[in-house]
Amino acid sequence: MRAGTLYAALDRLQGERLIETDHEEVVDGRARRYYRLTTEGAARLSAEAERLRRNADTAAARLRRGPAARPSLGGAL
Repeated sequence: MRAGTLYAALDRLQGERLIETDHEEVVDGRARRYYRLTTEGAARLSAEAERLRRNADTAAARLRRGPAARPSLGGAL
């Protein structure tokens, strides 16, 4: 991930109040900023983890049913 992409994502998360600055320090002459999840960020992360878990459970159930139960991709592979 490029630095610009990372910092843009951190700025967006901070703007949405999902993370906040925990502390800053200088290491080897370079500033470092550390973040932590806010209460809202932790709730959003928990909801997203649950959504992904449900999707994975659905995919696993479809795989257990076997190839005949899987939808066709509509083309030769």
